[in-house]
Amino acid sequence: MASQSIRVSSLEELDQDRWDAYVLASPLSSIYHLSAWRRVLETSLGHPTYYLYAEQGGELVGILPLVHLRSLLFGSRLISLPGFTYAGVCAHDPNVQAALIREGIEIARSSGASHLELRQSQGYPWALAVKQHRLSMFLELPDSGEKLWQRFSAKLRNQIRKAERQDLLVCQGREDELDSFYQVFSRNMRDLGTPVQGKEFFRATLAAFPHQARIWTVYHDSEPIASGLVLGFKDTLEIPWASSWRKYNSLCANMLLYWKILSFACDAGYRLFDFGRCAPGSGTYRFKEQWGAKPHPLYWYYWLREGESLPAFHPENPKYRLAIKVWKRMPLALSRLIGPLLARDMP
Repeated sequence: MASQSIRVSSLEELDQDRWDAYVLASPLSSIYHLSAWRRVLETSLGHPTYYLYAEQGGELVGILPLVHLRSLLFGSRLISLPGFTYAGVCAHDPNVQAALIREGIEIARSSGASHLELRQSQGYPWALAVKQHRLSMFLELPDSGEKLWQRFSAKLRNQIRKAERQDLLVCQGREDELDSFYQVFSRNMRDLGTPVQGKEFFRATLAAFPHQARIWTVYHDSEPIASGLVLGFKDTLEIPWASSWRKYNSLCANMLLYWKILSFACDAGYRLFDFGRCAPGSGTYRFKEQWGAKPHPLYWYYWLREGESLPAFHPENPKYRLAIKVWKRMPLALSRLIGPLLARDMP
């Protein structure tokens, strides 16, 4: 096979089953490589996509999903994939990886993008610029919630027990929990100074993943005060979106939320829990670390158009300090109205 030519093509409707079969079989893939995300990103956010796959000798040997973000505020960039921690090139053979990257660069050049960004979960010897400014946090799970409980520190168990004494209600669902999830999530992200996607993005995610996506919510006196949307893929359960209402921090609702989800993950047969990405040494890092999660490096690779520098789109960048400060003070209803218009173009 090594002597056979590699052909890179764009995904069409009839190829989706082959694409997803490759994703499910590859140990390098993530849930964000599945073709269903293409519909979510195109229909709910309106972004053009380029889903590239490589064939060699008639066999599908690699994939690369790409999204083109274009806006006056944030510029033009080609990313795999915006808003998510992982995606990027999924291929074993270095020659296949190179062929997919070359095609991605050609699309970036022809579309006027300032750069191509590949969000990889492991490092490769590619001749591209790379940033390692974020980590993923993974927790290895035992086969029961009871065994996991025994691994927790006394301090962590006491925080969970405190929440259990507060007469809080924990519910699990899908579309029936979406309003509660968005109420908590959009409020907390406003408080952090970050615009968020509209509710329709999360509705589309639930619709696209009927068996993988669920929402957990903690209620106090019928008021949602903590919630998270989880995604299951292979042996891993991930929580890419979660928030709690700071007003009720003393009730430890967030601790109860995570404990219920982790216990479910163990009993459901998942072997890893992905807490999502964070900055090393941050408060979010310490929160995830207390559960026993271990850091895993992330590698974000870049092709840069001549004259361009590595992007620095993150809350720690001083150029966004004023915008974040203003957003934190914005009325909640207004942030929910205009936030999705901004968030749809944010990487």
